[in-house]
Amino acid sequence: MNNRNKQGYGKYYSQDSFWKKLLKFARNAGREVVENALSLYYTAQAPDTPAWAKTVITGALGYFILPADAIPDLIPAVGYGDDLGALVAALAAVAAHVTPEIKARAKEKAAEWFGE
Repeated sequence: MNNRNKQGYGKYYSQDSFWKKLLKFARNAGREVVENALSLYYTAQAPDTPAWAKTVITGALGYFILPADAIPDLIPAVGYGDDLGALVAALAAVAAHVTPEIKARAKEKAAEWFGE
């Protein structure tokens, strides 16, 4: 993603920081958060996804990565609630660009980490 997408929470996003956070906190975050984050990540990687949608995704994933968000992620059971809200809102905004293949890929990756 180009620098134009690095506004707001998007400035906290990078592929490296996304994967580090996801791999480190996947169990704590839960399957739903992980699957939504992966769906957004894969949608952003798709060549047909328009720039405006990538900007929305970058912002949501940046918020997910940000260690100091509205509800600290270290609080059991509720810490990832705000992250889930941001991810779901972003998914709703870019839903037309989340293909069945992307959904399947995210579901498969989550199944690798969480089991069926």
